[in-house]
Amino acid sequence: MAFNGVKVFSATKAKDREALGEQITRWIRANPNVRVTDKIVTQSSDSEFHCITITLFFETGAEAAA
Repeated sequence: MAFNGVKVFSATKAKDREALGEQITRWIRANPNVRVTDKIVTQSSDSEFHCITITLFFETGAEAAA
């Protein structure tokens, strides 16, 4: 996995968790010079809160064009 950048998206509230995919899609479309090379989805929770985090690893610049 080659990358030169990382972007983290995280949400705790149910409504924000539901919208996370749309937020990521908007970010990818707004950054056409980025090529996502890997991702990690992490879920954590305690007795009151549930959090989802999506971490994108990406290449930019000449590396992304290859």
